Amino acid sequence: MSKRKLKRQLTLTQVIMLGTAGTIAAEIFVLTGHAAGMAGPAAVLALLIGGLLSYGVAINYCELGTTYPVAGGAMSYVREAFGTGILSFLVGSMDCLSSTFYAALSAVGFAYSLKVFLPFLPIVPTAVIVIALFSFLNILGVTKVGNAQNVLGGLLLGVFVLYIVAGFIHPEGFSWGVFIAGDSIFAHKGFWQNFTRIMATIALVYNAYVGFEVIADDAEEISNPSRNIPRGILVSLTLCTLIYVLVALVTLGTVPWQELAGSETALTDAVRRFIPGWGVPLMAVAGMIATLTSINSAMLSATREAFTLGRDGVWPRMFSKLSRFRTPHVAILIIGGLSALVAVIGLVDFLSYISSSGYLFVLFWGSLSMIRLRKLYPDIERPFKAPFFPLTPYLAGATCLLIIAFADWRALAFGGGILALFTVAFYAAPPLVRAAQERFKAAEPDDDLILVAAGNPRTIKSLVHLASIVAQASDDAYVCVMSVIAASWELPLDSAQRLARQLKPQQQSFMRQIAVDASDRNVALYSKVRAANSVAEGILDEIETRRNIKLLLAGWPGPLTDKRLAENPVKIAMQKARTNIAVLLDRGLDQVNRILVPVGGGPHSRLALRLANEISMTDDARITALRLLTEPVDEEEIEDQNLHLAEIVEEALQEVPENFDLQVIQAKSVQEGILVETKRLTYDLIVLGASEEWSLDTRLFGTIDDWVAEHVTCSVLLCRRYEPVPLAWLRYQVKALEQGYTRDRPKQEARNGKGEEH
Repeated sequence: MSKRKLKRQLTLTQVIMLGTAGTIAAEIFVLTGHAAGMAGPAAVLALLIGGLLSYGVAINYCELGTTYPVAGGAMSYVREAFGTGILSFLVGSMDCLSSTFYAALSAVGFAYSLKVFLPFLPIVPTAVIVIALFSFLNILGVTKVGNAQNVLGGLLLGVFVLYIVAGFIHPEGFSWGVFIAGDSIFAHKGFWQNFTRIMATIALVYNAYVGFEVIADDAEEISNPSRNIPRGILVSLTLCTLIYVLVALVTLGTVPWQELAGSETALTDAVRRFIPGWGVPLMAVAGMIATLTSINSAMLSATREAFTLGRDGVWPRMFSKLSRFRTPHVAILIIGGLSALVAVIGLVDFLSYISSSGYLFVLFWGSLSMIRLRKLYPDIERPFKAPFFPLTPYLAGATCLLIIAFADWRALAFGGGILALFTVAFYAAPPLVRAAQERFKAAEPDDDLILVAAGNPRTIKSLVHLASIVAQASDDAYVCVMSVIAASWELPLDSAQRLARQLKPQQQSFMRQIAVDASDRNVALYSKVRAANSVAEGILDEIETRRNIKLLLAGWPGPLTDKRLAENPVKIAMQKARTNIAVLLDRGLDQVNRILVPVGGGPHSRLALRLANEISMTDDARITALRLLTEPVDEEEIEDQNLHLAEIVEEALQEVPENFDLQVIQAKSVQEGILVETKRLTYDLIVLGASEEWSLDTRLFGTIDDWVAEHVTCSVLLCRRYEPVPLAWLRYQVKALEQGYTRDRPKQEARNGKGEEH
């Protein structure tokens, strides 16, 4: 089955800014002094060589990104080259984790920078808030991310241009005499000592060049990828190389390198001399902007990597869920939460080593995958072909190995440890999951119970008929028909209990008359009479005392006033029962040939799909899964919604059964769309999931659900899936966040006569 795709929205300018501003991070403010301490003036040469070596990786990514313009970057290329085994899992997981940790590192860096201006602000809460803001921005859409990067990146580039120009033209700025204090730019004696220092410096700064990888990670959201991906990668790398080299040149030509050696404030030490007064605050602001652009690009990279891992089935499927904005909102929330957690527990410095080594691992295998892909698919269309092949991938691989040879041993050790943990997880997770599932299954009751609430004798037969069908489709399920004798001031509870015992023989006699259908289906059925203070209390007590009630099935209570509805036992059970509930409005269910299931995507519509599928097994009925769009959309969006609908069905049923017809149509309203479909084809049953309004006292299931039940001519089965309160609250908050709803929006929608099938 085809998978849903992200929407192509990023322009060339946004792509360049993601690559440029995402690459120029806060490291440039810190690394310049450290590089000067290692190589002296030759640090400029090391920065230039580091940039030139990065072109080997960049050119490879241009070819790979245009040949496979999908989300995931290196993981996607390794998957195509080597399959979906351990290597693909390690590359994708390391890439995602490295970007996640880098986002946390940048957020903490921003908090420290902001504290210079606002010393009363706490570090950790500030970092968490900024991560939350960029997570929210990611959920709203990639164009919002791109626009933010345009603004922040433009400001950052403007500051660096000012720094470079002012440094070269100001009398107190750059001077060749300061830059070359001796006879040469090489600060150490002997070729080998200078060479090793330069290589160590390249290893130190190399990761500061690979920010263009975010372009490959997000290739699926880039418009005109054949043109914009290579241009975005090469232009952003060129800009970064020029800025790094010129900034270092100005800095080391303004302040002698001996004074800057090891300094973490090299740029502010230099700017004091040629932009006195406001130069230092300006660079502090630039440092904060650099951390923000890094958070933005790192979050984008990590979430798209997680989305691809989920879509490929390597990570849990929930990571591949897309919001109404066509953004991976689940992945964004989890990655954002993990980044915030890293910032909270204070492991940022520790995990920065993993981030550094992880990028090298990803770049190495991403580049080498191109060699295998050229051999496997020599005739595939390649909009951009890397020149000098196979020199470029071998050069990129050799560069990574060279950087590793001179890298900090702690980064390599931490990275190796993480790879070992991921390897263990890859091989150990499947059997552990299977064992947990078997244990959970063993802990469950052997049989599922379908509880039929017998409130109206005229509806019991149809309810038992439907319950028998559902039970037959389940393994070892049975049916209980329960009547409740409600106590009152005329009938105290003890009297009601005696009456319940007296009525048991009559109940059993009545059940024998209507149990033929269950018997024919080989479904066990029994009856029960229970006394309680109210009908609702009796139903709820029965559910609470049993662990195996799969479904509560009740009859349609009919149109009721708001007050009577709030007191209705079915409504009370819907609001309080900790099990799934279905309510049947029977207009004739002797034969079911066609079933209509409007699908909104929430848990209630997934329950509707499962019930419809179980009902269809009896008479080999066909099911139409219908998704309604109430706003004008283009063909691409309709295709995406078709794929989304297929994913919902597959998630609910583990497959798309052969008797399912998937249909996406546009209509002025959900109600109108359902009516149009019932006129197009004759349906015997509509199975409809509850809207968010089911919790209100003014609607049974929701405005749309109740209206459909009253206006269509066929039978209707309305259902509400049980969710624990914390899970339901979290899901609603995510939904509200996506749609810009406030907490009281469902009530407002109820007043306006609106609602969304869920």
